[in-house]
Amino acid sequence: MTASSAVTTGILVVPDARLYYEVRGAGPLLVLVGAPMNAAAFAGAAEQLATTNTVLTTDPRGHFASPLNNPDQDSTALARADDLAQLITHLDAGPAVVFGSSGGAVTALALAQTNPDLVTTAVAHEPPLRELLPDADAQRALTEDIIATYAAADVIGAWRKFFAQARISLPDPMLDQIFGGDRDPQQVASERYWFAHELRATTSWVPDPPLLRSVPTRVIVGIGAESAGQFCDHTARELASALGVDPVLFPGDHTGFVHDPVGFTARLREVLDEP
Repeated sequence: MTASSAVTTGILVVPDARLYYEVRGAGPLLVLVGAPMNAAAFAGAAEQLATTNTVLTTDPRGHFASPLNNPDQDSTALARADDLAQLITHLDAGPAVVFGSSGGAVTALALAQTNPDLVTTAVAHEPPLRELLPDADAQRALTEDIIATYAAADVIGAWRKFFAQARISLPDPMLDQIFGGDRDPQQVASERYWFAHELRATTSWVPDPPLLRSVPTRVIVGIGAESAGQFCDHTARELASALGVDPVLFPGDHTGFVHDPVGFTARLREVLDEP
């Protein structure tokens, strides 16, 4: 266990949003980012890493404490990458190591393509890059059905279809417990924005492997050791193949950093120290 690090919070105003961020620790800048996961989801990992690094976490645009001027604006990988670029520049502590998970991994890859000078290493942990899959057409149709199901106010039905596409087993009683009944209004608002304005734009983003191979940024593709056979296991392996690198295994599954921040960050340090 480590002593709790002091947390500095701030708001960075950008032309179309207000970006909430948190900073912990001291040392080289390390960014932890998700989409739609917010800063709170990375708090445990940030605490561990703050013993050796300045750690930046943020609520992605449109979620929780980072409201958009236009709440109907889509959250794209490029917009979120620009947000990270502005946050890193604002802190004047870069270039940074950027660890992104899920949609945040897509953000990290987009940032490496658009602003490689700001990123020494981009760790893309289980990016849901649907378009890299051999059955991308079928997966695209499934995504559209999920979005339409949520828009029709069938929340549990949408999540059931989402987890089926993700190849993650979640029994109906658990779905009812998590997504039924009384829920936190902020969580519901974040969920609504993600289904309506983020899921499509994130999963449809297509990386540029030749560009990623040519930039000075080191790109590491991460996969949860317990994610075998899942959607993001397949997408991450397709990305690693396209980049000509071997994927790196991390503890746990898609959200291993939440469930085991100590083990996960120890593995992240090992990976970053490898040549």
